[in-house]
Amino acid sequence: MTQLEECTTPVDAVVSRMRALDAALPARDGVAVFNRVYLAVTEAVDHRIDTGAFTDTRAAATLGVRFAERYLAAVDPVTADGRPPACWRPLLQFRRHPGVRPLQFALSGINAHIGHDLALAVVDTCRTLDCEPAELEDEFDRVGDVLVTLEERIREDLMPGPDLLQIADPLTHLFGAWSLERARDASWSAARALWALRRLPDLAAEFTERLDAAVGFAGRMLLTPLPG
Repeated sequence: MTQLEECTTPVDAVVSRMRALDAALPARDGVAVFNRVYLAVTEAVDHRIDTGAFTDTRAAATLGVRFAERYLAAVDPVTADGRPPACWRPLLQFRRHPGVRPLQFALSGINAHIGHDLALAVVDTCRTLDCEPAELEDEFDRVGDVLVTLEERIREDLMPGPDLLQIADPLTHLFGAWSLERARDASWSAARALWALRRLPDLAAEFTERLDAAVGFAGRMLLTPLPG
């Protein structure tokens, strides 16, 4: 792969679609909660691409777009086609539940997107660019560094203040039980496994289905209604 002077993939287009979702959804809707967090991160990735922060702008842009497209395909009512992946179903089913807190919506979306979508986006990118996962590792890590701001933004926007968040609060334990760093590492391993299985389509499909189901199960646990 060679570095390009300009991004050749439509990062701005996926940002626009996320902004449209933000404008269309009620603020308390569970998808809207996650979308606001993810929109800010995608805008940050777009800015870093535009300013040359990535070594290979084409790879970074393609990965960013393929990643976002999987989320949008699952939740955007305009483009969603058929039954969404299992990893996104809990959020879509519980998005208006009064007993689920905003932090839980955000964590469930992050769990689905990083635990499932990111691995498949790496494979999509490798196919698009005709490259090996190892050639994307630097861009994967740099995008991952931006994803860390997901946790920071959640803490700033969605965590209750210290006077409200007690050590015994179930939300405290929920936030501490899920790790973005571990999910990102697992996603990279899953991407490499899927790439190795690309010439064994039956095994690749089974692996993908099981990954989807496992991430969906975790997402459902994250959305357990909590006392107010």
